[in-house]
Amino acid sequence: QVQLVESGGGLVQPGGSLRLSCVTSGIVFDIYTMAWFRQAPGKQREWVAAIDTGGTTKYADSEEGRFTISRDNAKNTVSLQMNSLKPEDTAVYYCNAARWNAGSATNVNYWGQGTQVTVSS
Repeated sequence: QVQLVESGGGLVQPGGSLRLSCVTSGIVFDIYTMAWFRQAPGKQREWVAAIDTGGTTKYADSEEGRFTISRDNAKNTVSLQMNSLKPEDTAVYYCNAARWNAGSATNVNYWGQGTQVTVSS
């Protein structure tokens, strides 16, 4: 059974920091591209950051320089360090694991249940 379990969310003041973690099980972690998405109330889920199997990272423009995604293949974990948080960062943050299955020509995607991040004074 595949599980992605996020943790680390909470309430933080503007300008503060949080570190989210996502522990996975049931997948061969190091062959998956890992990503973080978020969904604010009344808005669509949006991509935040990703790290591929080689460790290459990419970020949405609004997060560049403030967020850092990392992975620990030995611990099957992906993390998101978030600094200089803004009220507009308030959302449920979701962990995603994705890979291309060449045999079936399909994308394989798994999602965590999400962790709430609230940035407010």
